[in-house]
Amino acid sequence: CFFTFSTRLEDLRVKLENEGLVNISYVVVNHQGPYSQRKFHLLKESVSDYITVYQQDEQQADVWTTLNGSKDDFLIYDRCGRLVYHLGLPYSFLSFQYVEESIKIAYCENKCGNCSYTEPGIDDVCENITKSADEKLAEIEPKPTGQHSHQHNLRRHRHHH
Repeated sequence: CFFTFSTRLEDLRVKLENEGLVNISYVVVNHQGPYSQRKFHLLKESVSDYITVYQQDEQQADVWTTLNGSKDDFLIYDRCGRLVYHLGLPYSFLSFQYVEESIKIAYCENKCGNCSYTEPGIDDVCENITKSADEKLAEIEPKPTGQHSHQHNLRRHRHHH
């Protein structure tokens, strides 16, 4: 389980970085239970140095309880530290696109205007991401048949989970 999760998370991190999404912090929070505490070193060894593994102290308040989440959730914050998405199972499975798309949206959204935390060139990166997504939608768009043809406009609906 550690190996599959860590491999997929690292693959996602590298993919996003290759697409230009840089300076994203990834943190894995180890569960507070005794079994997870004993396996902490395995979890830490299974992720790259670019992913922080946080070890909860057994005496502290549980991080997941504090954040109103569960151990398999993904909490995605924007560059200003605001919670943008809270993805629980099954939306948090890395084999699906929900986590990746949520990170891209949080990275590219510019809710508060000029921001000192904005990366240089973010507009170009985000434009390429949007263009790529639109091209994928165009590939799956049904082609008109018969005598009357009209254009269908497919748009992604972004839901906060």
